[in-house]
Amino acid sequence: MNAIPTTPQTEIPATTHDILDVQQTHCCIVGGGPAGAVLALLLARQGIPVMLLEVHKDFDRDFRGDTLHPSVMEIMDELGLADRLLQMRHTKVPSLTLKTTEGPIRFVDLSHLKTKYPYITMLPQVDFLQFITEEAKRYPNFQMVMGANVQELIEENGVIQGVRYRGHGGWHEVRCQVTIGADGRFSRIRQLAGMEPIKTSPPMDVLWFRLPRKADDPEETMGRVAGGHLLVLLNRFDYWQVGYVIPKGSYQQLREAGLETLRQSVAEISPLFADRMQELHDWSQVALLTVESSRVKRWYRPGLLLIGDAAHVMSPVGGVGINYAIQDAVVAANVLSEPLKKGQLQESDLAKVQRQRELPTRIIQAFQSLVQQRVIARAIDSTQTFKPPFLLRLPILRDIPARLIAFGVWPVRIKKSLEAT
Repeated sequence: MNAIPTTPQTEIPATTHDILDVQQTHCCIVGGGPAGAVLALLLARQGIPVMLLEVHKDFDRDFRGDTLHPSVMEIMDELGLADRLLQMRHTKVPSLTLKTTEGPIRFVDLSHLKTKYPYITMLPQVDFLQFITEEAKRYPNFQMVMGANVQELIEENGVIQGVRYRGHGGWHEVRCQVTIGADGRFSRIRQLAGMEPIKTSPPMDVLWFRLPRKADDPEETMGRVAGGHLLVLLNRFDYWQVGYVIPKGSYQQLREAGLETLRQSVAEISPLFADRMQELHDWSQVALLTVESSRVKRWYRPGLLLIGDAAHVMSPVGGVGINYAIQDAVVAANVLSEPLKKGQLQESDLAKVQRQRELPTRIIQAFQSLVQQRVIARAIDSTQTFKPPFLLRLPILRDIPARLIAFGVWPVRIKKSLEAT
């Protein structure tokens, strides 16, 4: 690979481990989340040898993002996969409504957008990842290793040449033209590469837990604001996934007040749950999401590229994280496929991916920050009555967040040469 470092890099020492095997591929993707899985599929469809490494032994984890926005459904449609995907159990969310003491406010309405998919598709992420990776397995040049714990980057002459991982009885080495870090907000690859993110601290954290859903419960996904508290209610068929938004740093204080305080607060905000709060009987049922927003200044080094949350951690506002990660994957495939086929990948190709994706990322993070400061911070301020910003009441202005949430700053399309199977 003809990649020349533009700045001096610290060499990573050679391993002293006993390596069971050394494998060769064109692209090694670390992280089997939405970004990594979709990129692996796109490259595999082009006949490019690709290996996907996932640290866990399966995809089943609680409280992962399950929202596929119109942008992703259009990408799936370009691949000829949308109809099959929609045959899986899912719900459709055409609008987002916030119920307040002053009445409901529909602050995002996707139903009038010009798209085949004018809604958010709520599909368990485990099902989506299994669907995408099963599709990738149709191609003989695709490999996936579950339970692969990447511990080291291989660096020679300032260029990342692959990774070493533990699993399946010992140490293994993968050598490749390019390593893709798609391993999420706590990215091991980002840490090993010494790429520090620039962080911001949104004014809230979120507690996630499940409550039973009854047959006569409403179908809609919604938010509720009352008494300085904000609930997010996501319909998961057999249960509600409940997000209880709290001020930043207040989790320990809430724990000390006791679980009954949380139960009472939820029942007051949403009386619908008053008769089922005893199902929440232990703090082990509650997951704390420490909300942050960040991005690395530079997404690449010679032989290495970060995408998705590894490159830019998104706030949960708007549920856009999966969609931006998948758009990163599409752009990476568009840019890198031909150089990978020719064995002529340059550092400038990696830089091109960042150039195409950085501005949309910065704009959506700024939008999320605005919503956090102007809406959510007010909603969870117990010292004042929540009054929704006047702009949320203007239908013409509601089109702006709807389009941002649905498509991002601009739609991402699969390069024509990548569409054919």
